[in-house]
Amino acid sequence: MMQRIAVIGAGAWGTALANAAARAGRDVTLWARDPATVASIAARRESPRLPGVKLDDRVAATGALADVAHADAVLLAVPAQDLRVAATALRPHLRAVPLVSCAKGIERGTHRFMTEVIAESVAQATSAQLSGPSFAADVARGLPTAVTLACADATIAAALARALGSPTFRPYHTTDVRGVEIGGAAKNVLAIAAGIVQGRRLGASATAALTTRGFAELARFGSALGARSETLTGLSGLGDLILTCASPQSRNFSLGIALGEGRERASALQGKLAEGAFTAGALVELAQQKGVEMPIATAVAAVLDEKLSVDAAIESLLTRPFKAEV
Repeated sequence: MMQRIAVIGAGAWGTALANAAARAGRDVTLWARDPATVASIAARRESPRLPGVKLDDRVAATGALADVAHADAVLLAVPAQDLRVAATALRPHLRAVPLVSCAKGIERGTHRFMTEVIAESVAQATSAQLSGPSFAADVARGLPTAVTLACADATIAAALARALGSPTFRPYHTTDVRGVEIGGAAKNVLAIAAGIVQGRRLGASATAALTTRGFAELARFGSALGARSETLTGLSGLGDLILTCASPQSRNFSLGIALGEGRERASALQGKLAEGAFTAGALVELAQQKGVEMPIATAVAAVLDEKLSVDAAIESLLTRPFKAEV
Protein backbone atom coordinates (compact mmCIF):
# COMPACT_ATOMS: atom_id res chain seq x y z
CA MET A 1 0.00 0.00 0.00
CA MET A 2 1.46 3.34 -1.07
CA GLN A 3 -0.16 5.43 1.63
CA ARG A 4 2.33 8.30 1.80
CA ILE A 5 2.72 10.30 -1.39
CA ALA A 6 5.13 13.21 -1.87
CA VAL A 7 4.71 15.76 -4.65
CA ILE A 8 7.72 17.86 -5.64
CA GLY A 9 6.64 21.18 -7.10
CA ALA A 10 3.70 23.29 -5.97
CA GLY A 11 2.86 24.82 -9.31
CA ALA A 12 -0.55 24.31 -10.86
CA TRP A 13 0.12 20.70 -11.88
CA GLY A 14 1.80 19.69 -8.63
CA THR A 15 -1.01 21.22 -6.62
CA ALA A 16 -3.60 19.41 -8.74
CA LEU A 17 -1.85 16.07 -8.31
CA ALA A 18 -1.58 16.61 -4.56
CA ASN A 19 -5.34 17.11 -4.42
CA ALA A 20 -5.91 14.03 -6.60
CA ALA A 21 -3.73 11.86 -4.35
CA ALA A 22 -5.48 13.18 -1.25
CA ARG A 23 -8.85 12.51 -2.85
CA ALA A 24 -7.68 8.92 -3.30
CA GLY A 25 -7.24 8.72 0.47
CA ARG A 26 -3.47 9.20 0.62
CA ASP A 27 -1.44 11.31 3.03
CA VAL A 28 0.30 13.90 0.86
CA THR A 29 3.39 16.04 1.38
CA LEU A 30 3.60 18.88 -1.13
CA TRP A 31 7.06 20.42 -1.46
CA ALA A 32 7.43 24.02 -2.67
CA ARG A 33 10.69 25.83 -3.30
CA ASP A 34 9.23 29.23 -2.44
CA PRO A 35 8.65 29.82 1.31
CA ALA A 36 5.83 32.24 0.47
CA THR A 37 4.00 29.44 -1.34
CA VAL A 38 4.38 27.14 1.67
CA ALA A 39 3.05 29.89 3.94
CA SER A 40 0.13 30.61 1.62
CA ILE A 41 -0.88 26.97 1.48
CA ALA A 42 -0.64 26.64 5.26
CA ALA A 43 -2.65 29.79 5.91
CA ARG A 44 -5.22 29.79 3.11
CA ARG A 45 -5.27 26.13 1.99
CA GLU A 46 -4.70 27.09 -1.64
CA SER A 47 -1.72 27.53 -3.95
CA PRO A 48 -1.01 30.92 -5.56
CA ARG A 49 -0.69 28.97 -8.83
CA LEU A 50 -4.28 27.71 -8.59
CA PRO A 51 -6.26 30.50 -6.94
CA GLY A 52 -9.75 29.58 -5.85
CA VAL A 53 -9.01 25.85 -5.60
CA LYS A 54 -8.99 24.60 -2.02
CA LEU A 55 -6.43 21.99 -1.03
CA ASP A 56 -7.59 18.83 0.68
CA ASP A 57 -6.93 18.59 4.41
CA ARG A 58 -4.69 15.57 3.76
CA VAL A 59 -2.17 17.79 1.94
CA ALA A 60 0.66 19.21 4.07
CA ALA A 61 2.99 21.80 2.51
CA THR A 62 6.71 21.91 3.24
CA GLY A 63 9.85 23.64 2.05
CA ALA A 64 12.22 20.94 3.35
CA LEU A 65 13.18 18.11 1.01
CA ALA A 66 14.00 15.96 4.03
CA ASP A 67 10.26 15.80 4.75
CA VAL A 68 9.73 13.51 1.75
CA ALA A 69 12.11 10.86 3.11
CA HIS A 70 9.32 8.57 4.36
CA ALA A 71 7.19 8.75 1.21
CA ASP A 72 6.12 5.49 -0.43
CA ALA A 73 6.15 7.17 -3.86
CA VAL A 74 7.26 10.58 -5.13
CA LEU A 75 5.68 12.58 -7.95
CA LEU A 76 8.06 14.98 -9.68
CA ALA A 77 5.83 17.81 -10.89
CA VAL A 78 8.60 20.12 -12.11
CA PRO A 79 9.31 21.32 -15.67
CA ALA A 80 11.04 18.81 -17.91
CA GLN A 81 14.20 20.86 -18.25
CA ASP A 82 14.45 21.16 -14.44
CA LEU A 83 13.82 17.52 -13.68
CA ARG A 84 17.47 16.44 -13.51
CA VAL A 85 18.30 19.14 -10.95
CA ALA A 86 15.25 18.27 -8.85
CA ALA A 87 15.91 14.53 -8.95
CA THR A 88 19.56 15.00 -8.03
CA ALA A 89 18.60 17.20 -5.06
CA LEU A 90 16.17 14.51 -3.90
CA ARG A 91 18.66 11.65 -4.11
CA PRO A 92 20.09 11.91 -0.57
CA HIS A 93 16.58 11.89 0.94
CA LEU A 94 15.02 8.95 -0.90
CA ARG A 95 14.64 5.28 -0.18
CA ALA A 96 14.18 2.77 -3.01
CA VAL A 97 10.70 4.00 -3.96
CA PRO A 98 8.95 4.80 -7.25
CA LEU A 99 9.86 8.23 -8.61
CA VAL A 100 7.22 9.37 -11.08
CA SER A 101 7.88 12.04 -13.68
CA CYS A 102 4.81 14.18 -14.27
CA ALA A 103 6.52 16.39 -16.89
CA LYS A 104 6.11 15.91 -20.62
CA GLY A 105 9.26 16.61 -22.56
CA ILE A 106 12.71 15.62 -23.80
CA GLU A 107 15.81 17.00 -22.13
CA ARG A 108 17.69 19.41 -24.34
CA GLY A 109 21.27 18.54 -25.17
CA THR A 110 21.11 14.93 -23.94
CA HIS A 111 17.89 13.95 -25.80
CA ARG A 112 16.94 11.95 -22.71
CA PHE A 113 13.35 11.13 -21.86
CA MET A 114 12.20 11.86 -18.32
CA THR A 115 12.49 8.32 -16.94
CA GLU A 116 16.03 8.16 -18.35
CA VAL A 117 16.88 11.36 -16.48
CA ILE A 118 15.51 9.84 -13.27
CA ALA A 119 17.46 6.61 -13.76
CA GLU A 120 20.68 8.56 -14.28
CA SER A 121 20.06 10.87 -11.32
CA VAL A 122 18.60 8.55 -8.65
CA ALA A 123 19.93 5.03 -9.07
CA GLN A 124 17.93 3.61 -6.16
CA ALA A 125 14.55 4.77 -7.49
CA THR A 126 12.17 2.97 -9.83
CA SER A 127 11.28 5.46 -12.56
CA ALA A 128 7.76 5.89 -13.90
CA GLN A 129 5.85 8.35 -16.08
CA LEU A 130 2.43 9.95 -15.63
CA SER A 131 0.85 11.44 -18.74
CA GLY A 132 -2.44 11.81 -20.58
CA PRO A 133 -5.16 14.36 -21.43
CA SER A 134 -5.47 16.49 -18.32
CA PHE A 135 -5.59 20.14 -17.31
CA ALA A 136 -4.46 21.08 -13.82
CA ALA A 137 -7.60 23.02 -12.96
CA ASP A 138 -9.85 20.07 -13.90
CA VAL A 139 -7.82 17.59 -11.86
CA ALA A 140 -7.57 19.91 -8.85
CA ARG A 141 -11.33 20.44 -8.77
CA GLY A 142 -12.08 16.74 -9.08
CA LEU A 143 -13.55 16.83 -12.57
CA PRO A 144 -13.48 13.42 -14.32
CA THR A 145 -10.05 12.76 -15.85
CA ALA A 146 -8.30 9.66 -17.22
CA VAL A 147 -4.52 9.42 -17.54
CA THR A 148 -1.83 6.82 -18.17
CA LEU A 149 0.74 5.65 -15.62
CA ALA A 150 3.73 3.83 -17.11
CA CYS A 151 6.43 1.80 -15.41
CA ALA A 152 8.62 -1.01 -16.74
CA ASP A 153 7.63 -3.02 -13.67
CA ALA A 154 3.99 -3.99 -14.21
CA THR A 155 3.38 -4.62 -10.51
CA ILE A 156 4.59 -1.15 -9.54
CA ALA A 157 2.62 0.45 -12.39
CA ALA A 158 -0.57 -1.18 -11.11
CA ALA A 159 0.21 -0.24 -7.50
CA LEU A 160 0.76 3.40 -8.44
CA ALA A 161 -2.50 3.46 -10.37
CA ARG A 162 -4.36 2.09 -7.34
CA ALA A 163 -2.66 4.56 -5.00
CA LEU A 164 -3.57 7.62 -7.05
CA GLY A 165 -6.86 6.51 -8.55
CA SER A 166 -10.30 7.66 -7.49
CA PRO A 167 -13.73 7.84 -9.15
CA THR A 168 -12.76 11.16 -10.76
CA PHE A 169 -9.05 10.49 -11.46
CA ARG A 170 -8.56 7.25 -13.36
CA PRO A 171 -4.99 6.15 -14.13
CA TYR A 172 -4.69 3.32 -16.66
CA HIS A 173 -1.38 1.52 -16.24
CA THR A 174 1.07 0.16 -18.81
CA THR A 175 4.65 -1.03 -19.14
CA ASP A 176 5.15 0.92 -22.40
CA VAL A 177 7.09 3.73 -20.78
CA ARG A 178 8.64 5.04 -23.98
CA GLY A 179 5.32 5.19 -25.81
CA VAL A 180 3.77 7.23 -23.01
CA GLU A 181 6.74 9.60 -22.91
CA ILE A 182 6.73 10.10 -26.68
CA GLY A 183 3.04 10.99 -26.74
CA GLY A 184 3.43 13.59 -24.01
CA ALA A 185 6.53 15.20 -25.50
CA ALA A 186 5.47 15.30 -29.14
CA LYS A 187 1.91 16.49 -28.60
CA ASN A 188 3.16 19.69 -26.92
CA VAL A 189 5.16 20.61 -30.02
CA LEU A 190 2.28 19.77 -32.34
CA ALA A 191 -0.11 21.83 -30.18
CA ILE A 192 2.00 24.91 -30.94
CA ALA A 193 1.45 24.24 -34.64
CA ALA A 194 -2.31 23.88 -34.05
CA GLY A 195 -2.30 27.19 -32.21
CA ILE A 196 -0.52 28.88 -35.10
CA VAL A 197 -3.27 27.63 -37.44
CA GLN A 198 -5.85 29.09 -35.06
CA GLY A 199 -3.97 32.37 -34.69
CA ARG A 200 -3.62 32.75 -38.46
CA ARG A 201 -7.36 32.00 -38.85
CA LEU A 202 -6.71 29.26 -41.40
CA GLY A 203 -10.00 27.54 -40.60
CA ALA A 204 -11.38 24.40 -39.00
CA SER A 205 -10.46 22.23 -41.98
CA ALA A 206 -6.81 23.23 -41.62
CA THR A 207 -6.92 22.48 -37.91
CA ALA A 208 -8.31 18.99 -38.56
CA ALA A 209 -5.66 18.35 -41.21
CA LEU A 210 -2.86 19.64 -38.99
CA THR A 211 -3.94 17.51 -36.01
CA THR A 212 -4.31 14.37 -38.12
CA ARG A 213 -0.99 14.76 -39.95
CA GLY A 214 0.61 15.70 -36.65
CA PHE A 215 -0.55 12.43 -35.17
CA ALA A 216 0.96 10.62 -38.17
CA GLU A 217 4.31 12.21 -37.25
CA LEU A 218 3.91 11.23 -33.60
CA ALA A 219 3.09 7.65 -34.60
CA ARG A 220 6.08 7.38 -36.97
CA PHE A 221 8.41 8.66 -34.29
CA GLY A 222 6.93 6.36 -31.68
CA SER A 223 7.18 3.34 -33.93
CA ALA A 224 10.85 4.07 -34.64
CA LEU A 225 11.57 4.11 -30.90
CA GLY A 226 9.66 0.91 -30.14
CA ALA A 227 6.39 2.32 -28.78
CA ARG A 228 3.28 0.16 -28.95
CA SER A 229 0.55 1.23 -31.35
CA GLU A 230 -2.14 0.92 -28.68
CA THR A 231 -0.22 3.38 -26.49
CA LEU A 232 0.10 5.92 -29.29
CA THR A 233 -3.62 5.71 -30.08
CA GLY A 234 -4.52 5.77 -26.38
CA LEU A 235 -4.88 8.42 -23.70
CA SER A 236 -1.24 9.50 -23.57
CA GLY A 237 -0.93 9.74 -27.36
CA LEU A 238 -3.96 10.58 -29.47
CA GLY A 239 -6.07 11.52 -26.45
CA ASP A 240 -3.60 14.10 -25.17
CA LEU A 241 -2.99 15.42 -28.68
CA ILE A 242 -6.72 16.05 -29.22
CA LEU A 243 -7.03 17.91 -25.92
CA THR A 244 -3.91 20.01 -26.33
CA CYS A 245 -4.59 20.98 -29.94
CA ALA A 246 -8.08 22.28 -29.24
CA SER A 247 -8.19 24.31 -26.03
CA PRO A 248 -6.79 27.70 -25.00
CA GLN A 249 -6.25 26.12 -21.57
CA SER A 250 -3.21 24.51 -23.18
CA ARG A 251 -0.17 26.73 -22.76
CA ASN A 252 1.37 25.29 -25.92
CA PHE A 253 -1.77 25.96 -27.96
CA SER A 254 -1.92 29.49 -26.53
CA LEU A 255 1.71 30.08 -27.47
CA GLY A 256 0.93 28.96 -31.02
CA ILE A 257 -2.04 31.35 -31.20
CA ALA A 258 0.21 34.22 -30.14
CA LEU A 259 2.80 33.32 -32.77
CA GLY A 260 0.09 32.98 -35.41
CA GLU A 261 -1.28 36.42 -34.52
CA GLY A 262 2.19 37.93 -34.71
CA ARG A 263 2.44 38.57 -30.96
CA GLU A 264 5.50 38.01 -28.83
CA ARG A 265 5.90 34.75 -26.92
CA ALA A 266 5.88 36.46 -23.52
CA SER A 267 2.55 38.18 -24.12
CA ALA A 268 0.79 34.88 -24.64
CA LEU A 269 2.17 32.97 -21.68
CA GLN A 270 2.27 35.73 -19.04
CA GLY A 271 5.10 34.00 -17.21
CA LYS A 272 3.69 30.48 -17.62
CA LEU A 273 5.73 27.63 -19.09
CA ALA A 274 5.03 26.00 -22.46
CA GLU A 275 7.02 22.76 -22.44
CA GLY A 276 6.76 22.37 -26.22
CA ALA A 277 8.89 25.45 -26.80
CA PHE A 278 11.82 23.71 -25.09
CA THR A 279 11.13 20.21 -26.41
CA ALA A 280 10.74 21.12 -30.10
CA GLY A 281 14.44 21.30 -30.94
CA ALA A 282 15.30 18.14 -29.01
CA LEU A 283 12.40 16.25 -30.62
CA VAL A 284 13.45 17.23 -34.13
CA GLU A 285 17.11 16.41 -33.49
CA LEU A 286 16.21 12.99 -32.10
CA ALA A 287 13.87 12.32 -35.03
CA GLN A 288 16.63 13.17 -37.48
CA GLN A 289 18.98 10.78 -35.69
CA LYS A 290 16.39 8.03 -36.07
CA GLY A 291 15.66 8.90 -39.71
CA VAL A 292 12.06 9.89 -38.97
CA GLU A 293 10.44 12.64 -41.05
CA MET A 294 8.52 15.15 -38.90
CA PRO A 295 7.81 18.19 -41.12
CA ILE A 296 5.28 19.86 -38.78
CA ALA A 297 7.50 19.55 -35.72
CA THR A 298 10.47 20.72 -37.79
CA ALA A 299 8.55 23.80 -38.92
CA VAL A 300 7.59 24.61 -35.31
CA ALA A 301 11.21 24.30 -34.16
CA ALA A 302 12.33 26.59 -36.99
CA VAL A 303 9.75 29.24 -36.05
CA LEU A 304 10.72 29.08 -32.37
CA ASP A 305 14.40 29.42 -33.29
CA GLU A 306 13.49 32.35 -35.59
CA LYS A 307 14.95 30.52 -38.58
CA LEU A 308 11.61 30.74 -40.39
CA SER A 309 8.76 33.22 -40.22
CA VAL A 310 5.30 31.86 -39.50
CA ASP A 311 4.24 32.51 -43.10
CA ALA A 312 7.35 30.81 -44.50
CA ALA A 313 6.78 27.80 -42.26
CA ILE A 314 3.17 27.51 -43.41
CA GLU A 315 4.25 27.78 -47.04
CA SER A 316 6.89 25.09 -46.54
CA LEU A 317 4.20 22.69 -45.38
CA LEU A 318 1.59 23.60 -47.99
CA THR A 319 4.02 23.20 -50.89
CA ARG A 320 5.35 19.78 -49.94
CA PRO A 321 5.10 17.17 -52.72
CA PHE A 322 1.82 15.24 -52.98
CA LYS A 323 2.12 11.70 -51.65
CA ALA A 324 0.20 8.67 -50.46
CA GLU A 325 -1.30 8.95 -46.98
CA VAL A 326 0.92 7.04 -44.55
